[in-house]
Amino acid sequence: MGNLLKVLTCTELEQGPNFFLDFENAQPTEGEREVWNQVNSVLQDSESILMGLQAYKGAGQEIRDAIQNPNDFMLQERAWNSVCPLVIKLKKFYSFSLRLEEALQCLLECLTCPPLTPTQHLEREQALAKQFAEILHFTLRFDELKMRIPAVQNDFSYYRRTISRNRINNMNLDIENEVNNEMANRMSLFYAEATPMLKTLSNATTNFVTENKTLPLENTTDCLSTMASVCKVMLETPEYSSRFSSDDTLLFCMRVMVGVIILYDHVHPNGAFNKSSKIDMKGCIKVLKDQPADNVEGLLNALKFTTKHLNDESTPKNIRTMLQ
Repeated sequence: MGNLLKVLTCTELEQGPNFFLDFENAQPTEGEREVWNQVNSVLQDSESILMGLQAYKGAGQEIRDAIQNPNDFMLQERAWNSVCPLVIKLKKFYSFSLRLEEALQCLLECLTCPPLTPTQHLEREQALAKQFAEILHFTLRFDELKMRIPAVQNDFSYYRRTISRNRINNMNLDIENEVNNEMANRMSLFYAEATPMLKTLSNATTNFVTENKTLPLENTTDCLSTMASVCKVMLETPEYSSRFSSDDTLLFCMRVMVGVIILYDHVHPNGAFNKSSKIDMKGCIKVLKDQPADNVEGLLNALKFTTKHLNDESTPKNIRTMLQ
């Protein structure tokens, strides 16, 4: 069933509309096709990006050898030659984040524009809503991987230190044709973040709101809160979660729910945890806590460490306690 189906719940009036969205089978209509194709050209590269990061081994041993033997030219050269191809890989990941940022803003423009409400957009443009979810799913997977690979930041830090020293010594630096100083500065800021892709999307969403001054803020925040409600209901209602053909879709829903909560928290002036929030944070956290711990540890950490308003005085204590 490709249609977005209304789920009637006793909390609907309090929590806003809840929906079941078929994340597995939604296909673009003719009206969605142009934007869908643009975004799909980005998303089709996402798996290779994840595979590249997952396979990232780093140059830790070569770097340690070079640092411990500063006068051994061969070890210095070995470390440099090991790091340079890795920096090219890291540039590829960073460049993909810029493409993802454009894709997200393109989808936000479609899913929030008048005269339709965000809920109507989600009902009529399910394939675009699915792509929005896929971007968030990729983002949290990428950041979960990155947090487990300290070599990423270590390698790039060594590269920055070494290239500065080599530049002083007037050495030939062919890699600067690939990664010039400006690019290296931007990459350095990107990889310094604990969750760089999520930070990119948070900034992209904030910039989207800032740049579209004639678009009511509620159009964007309602889109995000409705998506959070969609995922929460699908996760907590066996009647709907049982429709999925794969258990992976449940983890997909969890990642998407956490992703939209974080975006909402960055965009809404009062954040996602405030009592006035349209997101049922207590319910969302409970849904996560009801899952196997191994599946949700990274997601709970994302809520704890990448949201903006969790520690505000207006955040109810019981919500902070649930996340401890």
